[in-house]
Amino acid sequence: MKVFIAGIIQGSKVQAAIHRQDWRDGIKEVIARALPEAKVYCHYSEHPNSIAYELPEIRTTMADGNKRAGESDLLIAYVPSASMGTAIEMYLAATAGAVVLTISPLAANWVIRAYSDRVFADIAAFEKFMQSDQLARLIDGKPSR
Repeated sequence: MKVFIAGIIQGSKVQAAIHRQDWRDGIKEVIARALPEAKVYCHYSEHPNSIAYELPEIRTTMADGNKRAGESDLLIAYVPSASMGTAIEMYLAATAGAVVLTISPLAANWVIRAYSDRVFADIAAFEKFMQSDQLARLIDGKPSR
């Protein structure tokens, strides 16, 4: 199973800065416990200095991440506030048939609603779901690609 970790990096920051990325470790730990066989890809882990990239490296990096999101079986999105990049990744994964699990307080947001199979208010709720048999049932109920 290919798992893509998506989530806010720059978000709506005006300056060349990023949001804290420590949330990624907790999500990786949950995945490792629930899906030890999964191949997990975290775009930020592969490109931790991407905020300093210039064109055309920005486009190349985004294209690679978008391709990987679209090829994933499961995309986990962390969206504490709006994130255009995460929205693109969610869309690509969902329209390709992946299961999309979103951790976000933005449950009324149209992108979150349209492209998520489940929305969790926080990482604790996501972890509880991952410890249950609900993910397997969700995957089994998804149409084949």
